[in-house]
Amino acid sequence: MTSTMRAVEINAPGGPEVLQPVDRPRPVAGHGQVVIAVAWAGVNRPDALQRAGLYNPPPTASDLPGLEASGHIVEVGQGVSGWAVGDAVCALLPGGGYAEYVATPAAHCLPVPAGMGLREAACLPETYFTVWSNVFSRGGLQGGERFLVHGGSSGIGTTAIQLAQHFGARVFATAGSEDKCAACRDLGSEMALNYRDEDFVSVMKEQGGADLILCMVGGPYIARNLSALADDGRLVQIAFLQGPKAEVNFAQLMTRRLTMTGSTLRPQSDLAKARIAQDLREAVWPLLDTGRIAPVMDSEFALAEAAAAHARMESSGHIGKIVLKVAGG
Repeated sequence: MTSTMRAVEINAPGGPEVLQPVDRPRPVAGHGQVVIAVAWAGVNRPDALQRAGLYNPPPTASDLPGLEASGHIVEVGQGVSGWAVGDAVCALLPGGGYAEYVATPAAHCLPVPAGMGLREAACLPETYFTVWSNVFSRGGLQGGERFLVHGGSSGIGTTAIQLAQHFGARVFATAGSEDKCAACRDLGSEMALNYRDEDFVSVMKEQGGADLILCMVGGPYIARNLSALADDGRLVQIAFLQGPKAEVNFAQLMTRRLTMTGSTLRPQSDLAKARIAQDLREAVWPLLDTGRIAPVMDSEFALAEAAAAHARMESSGHIGKIVLKVAGG
């Protein structure tokens, strides 16, 4: 391995055009870490927020964007067991995925599922860590409950629909076009509502209310989500595409015993992320190994075309995941 690598950096806060190819020093494995030769890197909304100057990486993380990748381990740090040079993995990253090499805690790596290529595996960590920790661990979704996910055709949405349906929930989704709604129904959503001309609040009330809602919209959706919940329902917020502020009558939280919660993944401790990885390996990876669930793929771009990938994501025309091809795989 050389001491340098090709990467894509954010040269100033701004639009997709600020993503520029550069040469950077190759990372080395610290204690408890591995270095991965990246084959594919996932593209996610937090990458765009970081690019715009709205989501700073943790102090110890790489300033390069990229929160998930797949490839082969090329270096193993001290204190690492269970992984060896040459292993094919996908991994949740603290940052740095838009590069030929990346260092990450070994405990945040997962094996590439049986029969799955590295391209598809690069789409798994960010969305599956997020959905499992928020829908199942934090939200407590149970079989038979009514589950509503907004943005059902996104990477998060397509993952949440499949997992919730597999574990026995009744799944409902919102999306912004008939094609996107059709994709949600194909994945197992009982109903998919075009938010441009259908009111999810009235529809969910007709169904008895949602027991759990996963929302990344925020803003005016916050009060509407609370209205759409069944008594004892839970709202889990994971992003705020329409802003983090809203006027809410909190009396209904008491009278209807509602729960509002939420989380972000990146700032959580390494130990917390390792626990999520272990949960996924036990409960979800067997489903991926057997093909009962799989990531939904939208498009791929070369690493040097990261700006075009961000433009595609921010157009909101995509269904499923966007990836960057870094090397063969």
